[in-house]
Amino acid sequence: MNTHEHIVKSYDEEQRHLSGEIVRMCDMAIAQLEAALDVVERRDDRAAERIIANDEAIDALENSLSHDVMQLALRGPMARDLREILAALRIPSDIERIGDYAANVAKRSIALNLSPPMPHITGLRALGKLAVRQLREVIIAYRDNDAVLALKVRENDAELDEQYTALFRELLTYMMEDPRNITPCTHLLFMAKNLERIGDHATNIAENVWFLVHGEQPLPPRDKRDSTSSALPL
Repeated sequence: MNTHEHIVKSYDEEQRHLSGEIVRMCDMAIAQLEAALDVVERRDDRAAERIIANDEAIDALENSLSHDVMQLALRGPMARDLREILAALRIPSDIERIGDYAANVAKRSIALNLSPPMPHITGLRALGKLAVRQLREVIIAYRDNDAVLALKVRENDAELDEQYTALFRELLTYMMEDPRNITPCTHLLFMAKNLERIGDHATNIAENVWFLVHGEQPLPPRDKRDSTSSALPL
């Protein structure tokens, strides 16, 4: 093997390692989110505190990945490689924010546990399941360079928005019916918003997968159904 072939092989191996670490980081964030949704249902403060503490591991991995990406960028990559480097900078940033939102759900669950159990936990759980599905599909799209699956994830964000809006309206109505519901419903509203934002970050990752595969080719228009900024209780 000549020197050029060795350099190319080394670069490819580093790129594969980097992609694998990004997939691992997303798996960590998904595990955090699923655990956070679980502690909301179980009303387990101690488990929630562990989830909050575990967020540091995702932050540390993002810092490590940023260093690895910059090392690759200094190797004089070609056009396709540059797209991979840009995606590898952007996607871990989105995953880190997803980890933060999962930790926020866990934090809110501790405050929520000071109030009696709420029936709207079921709606929050359903919203969380949609967010988890989006994350699972988008990281497969990244791993497999699957722009079609990435586009599907992007389109499916409208379903998550729609469900978030419905829960938002329901919680507002519940708060108006009885002022004693205001505090726990406020915590649930923030938790629901965190889940909706996780869906937005999954969409960002999907758009970066599209960019990775197709470059500057424009994305098709997307349906958005979060109408909470103008929503009033029905």
